[in-house]
Amino acid sequence: MLTSLKSHASDDWSATGHRVVGKIASQYLKSCTKKKIEKLLNNQSLDFVSTYADEIKSDKLFDGFFTWHYINIPLESEYDASKTNPSGDLVTGITFCIKTIKDKATNDDDKAFFLKMLIHLMGDLHQPMHVGLAEDEGGNGFKLQWFNKNSNLHSVWDSEMIDSYGMSYSELAENADVLDKQEVKAIQKGSLIDWVNETHNLTRKVYANVKPNENLRYKYSYDNFETVRTQLQKAGIRLAKVLNELF
Repeated sequence: MLTSLKSHASDDWSATGHRVVGKIASQYLKSCTKKKIEKLLNNQSLDFVSTYADEIKSDKLFDGFFTWHYINIPLESEYDASKTNPSGDLVTGITFCIKTIKDKATNDDDKAFFLKMLIHLMGDLHQPMHVGLAEDEGGNGFKLQWFNKNSNLHSVWDSEMIDSYGMSYSELAENADVLDKQEVKAIQKGSLIDWVNETHNLTRKVYANVKPNENLRYKYSYDNFETVRTQLQKAGIRLAKVLNELF
């Protein structure tokens, strides 16, 4: 397997993070969108199904979807200028989900499956280490310590800052920043590729501000947790836009 196609570890935003995204997105859905989604998901919430795409990783039948969870982009490049993974990536995965759900020939079971995938992947799109480097597998190979325990850069951004904060997903969603309509519109502006490149710009900053084997503690969380919160909120607001347009 080519280096650029290396698989990332099986985790991404923690279950808490993905549920925050789902909870926030539900707050921005149109009533007609909510009704259609509730019917497809048998009244399960976006936050409840947001972890489904990770849960199915334990079943080899779904191995073909693994590469949809990330994109490898060199630090000084952008999506359109970088080599694409022939097995698929976040952009092709999200695009496929949208196209399949739109297709009138798709049955409801398949629509529900790809809707669950879409909800999850929109969260992954905003995790900076999921738009990271092939050579360290999106930060999984970037070894460091988190409060004196062995960890890696990917895990710190996936879950460890979130878990250390000690709030439930509903508490984090309820305490998201209060935004006016213009601020929401500004977040929803742009294309899928624009959002990828925006996250990758953040990825550059993440790599620039940490050293291998560094022992990250309170200061790192203090400096970066607001970024985590912002990314989760952006993911939820943009997911809502995609779903409102889709349904």
